[in-house]
Amino acid sequence: MGEPSDPPEGTPEGAPGGGDDEYRSVVFDETFVRAARLQEFSAQERITDHTPAVRRLPPARRSGLSRQALVLVLLIAVAFGTAVYMGVRHPYRTPAAERPAEPLRMTVVPLAPEGAVPGARDIGLLYAHSPAAGFRAGAEGVPLPPTRRTANFSDDQVVTALLTAQDYIVRSALDPAVVTGGETRTVRVLLDSGQQEQFDESMHRPAADGRHAVTGWLVRFDPARVRLADPHIRVRGTLQAAEADSGTLEVTTDHTVVYALRPAGAARDAEASLFTVRRELRFRFDREDLRLRQAELVASHVQAGPQSCAQDPSPHLHPLLAGQRAPRTPPPGTNPYAPDTTTQALCGTLSEAAQPRL
Repeated sequence: MGEPSDPPEGTPEGAPGGGDDEYRSVVFDETFVRAARLQEFSAQERITDHTPAVRRLPPARRSGLSRQALVLVLLIAVAFGTAVYMGVRHPYRTPAAERPAEPLRMTVVPLAPEGAVPGARDIGLLYAHSPAAGFRAGAEGVPLPPTRRTANFSDDQVVTALLTAQDYIVRSALDPAVVTGGETRTVRVLLDSGQQEQFDESMHRPAADGRHAVTGWLVRFDPARVRLADPHIRVRGTLQAAEADSGTLEVTTDHTVVYALRPAGAARDAEASLFTVRRELRFRFDREDLRLRQAELVASHVQAGPQSCAQDPSPHLHPLLAGQRAPRTPPPGTNPYAPDTTTQALCGTLSEAAQPRL
């Protein structure tokens, strides 16, 4: 006798273990039924005419964001926050935010001698009887002062500023190759990039306009007229560093440099004479300059003699050599109506006390 669950006619022939075995892997639990988009109407609801047998349910509303969506939102928030932080605290300053370099303003004053320029064959004798007797040669005459940090700059930053200024003085006034008309790239690379164009214009088109004199940037002689009688150039002076503001260091320098000179082509035992240059320079450094070890040279005041006031000192200094006198010609005049004239012609007198007493 068959079980109540068996078909009335019995199990169909050839069916494996009964007809329900085919659907035993499908489980219609309560969750599955509730999630179904189609739902059958009840018998009472189907009594109504033209009522369809099933109805479509609205999609189930999720109670909140899925885990994947939540992770994605968090990642976007973190990325946005990082971008904002790096924009505010970026370790490198953008060029747009940097203060542009000021053009160098300079004055070059020739000092004319009162009489004939003293000379001697013995260079040691010249120095020994001059105010430069105690000066040192080369970089030894440009020592660094004691250094200490400022309110906004560390010890290392102050030392870097002083070393850069010292390097500029040595290269621009104590390098025999530079002062006798040689390559000036070693000086140029120490300047802030914003001043290098002005430097180049001065080298190629010097002018006595207060901004484009070669001799405002460096000491320069005409090798066709004079040569160094002694490559060991004597110097003495000071460097001082101070904080100009929270983002700027300033270094001021005041050095007197003395050159032993002979006429170009003269014999080695020809008389030599001394030529003195006093340079007062003011450098400015921001943090980018300190990082690159460059300087912004903002002011240069130069006094040099013995030389004639009748010649333009912009491209070269024009030393008067042993036995020569300054002509009584007045210095070049200044036309106040000329729009390209920004500085008046300057000239001074070299004191006898600044000359060797032989």
